Amino acid sequence: MLELRGIDKYYNPGTVNEMCLFQDFHLKLEKGEFLSVVGSNGSGKTSMLNIICGSIPIEKGQIFIGDKEITKEKEYKRNRRIGRVYQNPAMGTCPSMTILENMALADNKGKLYGLGPGTNKTRIGYYREQLAQLGLGLEDKLDVKVGSLSGGQRQAMALLMSVMTPIEFLILDEHTAALDPKTAELIMELTDKIVRDKKLTAVMVTHNLRYAMEYGNRLIMMHEGRIVLDKKNEEKQKMQMDDILKLFNEISIECGN
Repeated sequence: MLELRGIDKYYNPGTVNEMCLFQDFHLKLEKGEFLSVVGSNGSGKTSMLNIICGSIPIEKGQIFIGDKEITKEKEYKRNRRIGRVYQNPAMGTCPSMTILENMALADNKGKLYGLGPGTNKTRIGYYREQLAQLGLGLEDKLDVKVGSLSGGQRQAMALLMSVMTPIEFLILDEHTAALDPKTAELIMELTDKIVRDKKLTAVMVTHNLRYAMEYGNRLIMMHEGRIVLDKKNEEKQKMQMDDILKLFNEISIECGN
């Protein structure tokens, strides 16, 4: 279970540019939920992810994982339980390192490093098996630097690397937005398989309404730091694309667009 309780978040506090994004914001995710988050630019989607991961501080409120409050827990400590994939494929991998070195780095997430070799040769077979499931032939390119791969290949690697160590939560920040349609479909299918196989709780921010409708068992729409739509399980399945588009258009008109 993950819960944001009574969150207040201000940007540029105490200045003429002060902006209140969240005021008494609440969100609770049950274990195993796959939540899709949609909303216009500036609605607070990515800021919410940053708050969950500890990337930005909050002015007020509490964050819980299970019964444990983690509001003041540092980002690197939360990362032991959270995997995150960003919109930019370059942010989830190290381009100057080889595929093998990247896999070894992800495999050692949260562990102490000594003075020994960074790559455990006994794990190479495991890395090949993990890469083979992507269907991109990367298992035969372990010595290739990641920076020479396509954006789709790097994003597939980033997704795979984010779940190599045991985690409870997977955070997906528009992770298909920079990809071509065919590659985006591949990444979404892989995402769904990983979430199901590893029984993860997942939060996916996306501008692709079809993905939001098709994947996951819960959908919320955000607007100006508020949740204006929340559907789960059967209610979500009964929704039509026109329902979301209608609400988007109503919000757009309200904002004067």
